[in-house]
Amino acid sequence: MDIEQLREYCLSKPHATEDFPFDKNALVFKVAGKMFAITPLDKWEKGLASINLKANPDYSLELRAEYESIEPGFHMNKNHWNTIYIHKGELKPQFILQLIDHSYDMVVKGMPKKLRDTL
Repeated sequence: MDIEQLREYCLSKPHATEDFPFDKNALVFKVAGKMFAITPLDKWEKGLASINLKANPDYSLELRAEYESIEPGFHMNKNHWNTIYIHKGELKPQFILQLIDHSYDMVVKGMPKKLRDTL
């Protein structure tokens, strides 16, 4: 998986947008203004690809226990966010896409019903 594949997949989610709200390095994907994925572009350039994704707290713990490539979210709420180290090669691309789906779904699920219904 390369950065363009990741970007295209994130932007294929309904109403997904991309932004650089923090700096020119942190590419953020949002749905209805809420973050569901963050990836540091400088790490991709150095061959250290990673992405921060939201997850159910219990699922986060399960993932971290099972995979060395998944750790508590760097610079994020450790209960709700994981950092996925793609460059380690442990995780199959299809599984990473499923984690992106889960993150997107978690963010949408947390929105008010009226807003969810418009998505």
